[in-house]
Amino acid sequence: MAGVALRCSAAWRFVKLRSLVRFSTFPSLKFHSTASPMMGATVEQFEQAKNKLSTLKKDPGNEVKLKIYALFKQATQGPCNTPKPGMLDFVNKVKWDAWKSLGSISQDEARQQYCDLIGSLVEAEGPSSAAVAATPAGSQAAYKTLLVSTEDDITTIKLNRPAKKNAITTEMYNEIIAALEQAAKDDSVITVFTGAGDFYCSGNDLTNFQLQGGGGVEEMARRGGELLRKYVRAYIDFPKPLVAVVNGPAVGISVTVLGLFDLVYASERATFHTPFSQLGQSAEGCSSYTFPKMMGAAKASEMLMFNKKLTAAQACELALVTEVFPDSSFQSEVWTRLKAYAKLPRNSLAFSKQLIRSMEKERLYAVNDAEVECLIGRWMSDECFNAVMSFFQAKAKL
Repeated sequence: MAGVALRCSAAWRFVKLRSLVRFSTFPSLKFHSTASPMMGATVEQFEQAKNKLSTLKKDPGNEVKLKIYALFKQATQGPCNTPKPGMLDFVNKVKWDAWKSLGSISQDEARQQYCDLIGSLVEAEGPSSAAVAATPAGSQAAYKTLLVSTEDDITTIKLNRPAKKNAITTEMYNEIIAALEQAAKDDSVITVFTGAGDFYCSGNDLTNFQLQGGGGVEEMARRGGELLRKYVRAYIDFPKPLVAVVNGPAVGISVTVLGLFDLVYASERATFHTPFSQLGQSAEGCSSYTFPKMMGAAKASEMLMFNKKLTAAQACELALVTEVFPDSSFQSEVWTRLKAYAKLPRNSLAFSKQLIRSMEKERLYAVNDAEVECLIGRWMSDECFNAVMSFFQAKAKL
């Protein structure tokens, strides 16, 4: 997925995490005791703590997540006895250091500390998290990174990580795929994408490509490529009218997939940027086909090859955006229009979309496959590594 290189993003994250491990202390938390420290937490309490961890709404931060990881490993496997990861396996090395730092504390004690830490995090968020943990799974999907709602025959999928400028994590990719599958089957007439906060989407989150397991960069590239293939295909296959309400800056894959939407409405403060070659990468989201078709080869090359950032007005002139609205009246004007569209006959809209899009579907599949294979090669290349490291080094000097 464009916007982040594999080994480079891992290296960048390693620098940050290493400083956290060596020079920071974990935040003071009021531990919520789940059992007597002498006895340690029971296995049942440990399992409950694991379940509660998944209900947290707020990101506890890298320091706390490293502590949670280390305590979990110590509680389940005992003191660290695995070989130290290689120098280039940046993220796993930081995690190994965190586990190793626990020394010889017993599994019972580690289990107790794990339960206490999770309990404190849940307690800090108030009663809502505990309530979520006790709520049985229902027929409606629950999302951690999205706000999905249906009203007035419109299903809205809102990227909901405003503190991170709605950067897309691996989890969010999977949730968007699930939300699209859900919206395709519900009774809504149209489906709308937008972002929470000031950004529409800042592209990929840097955590997406941290090394996991023993497969190394190649395996991670293949895994990322398959997720990207599935993600883009979800847009290609979506059967209902799909509308992007671009409320702010859009970067990377949030821009490239816009060619697969039926309407794109933008605030005048929105911008559109696809800095792929700057990062040693290549186009995705079928943009290597849709962009030249919409705006001509030369203008598409300015965006996809030479990293040109477009204003909303420029994007509208090039047919990437359907219409631009004043920021002050953006939401009211757009949603008034969308509510009117949602009153149109559902099946008529769906059949019309099928007629417009069906002739190109096979070509879009082929373009998606070709883009994914190219990106997998890019992610494993030294050129990509060097380009992204140069990008972040220049950014750090600003």
